[in-house]
Amino acid sequence: MEIFSKVLVSVVALEHLYILYLEMFAWTTKAPKVFKNFPKDLFPKTVALAANQGLYNGFLSAGLLWSLFITDAVWSKNIACFFLGCVIVAGVYGAISASKRIFVVQAVPAILALLVTLLV
Repeated sequence: MEIFSKVLVSVVALEHLYILYLEMFAWTTKAPKVFKNFPKDLFPKTVALAANQGLYNGFLSAGLLWSLFITDAVWSKNIACFFLGCVIVAGVYGAISASKRIFVVQAVPAILALLVTLLV
């Protein structure tokens, strides 16, 4: 079960690394293909805003990855739970303020990872 928890935490961390890449480095090239419901002229105008969001997603990923390398089991679990909680809050807020799909893509994997982590 502990390995499954670490796998799920890794998946959430990798997802946020991908979001970092998309928002910081591929906002005008790949992001329009991912966010098809956004007007195409929005992307060049919001490069700085997207990069800032990408940076925050990078912090979430860094915290989750950090939790995987902490040797003390209690601290590792606490750090993972904290950052998973942050991801869940971000996913819920995104679902309320922008798109319900954000809840499914961002919050649901983090909720699953948090539940498994708490059970370990």
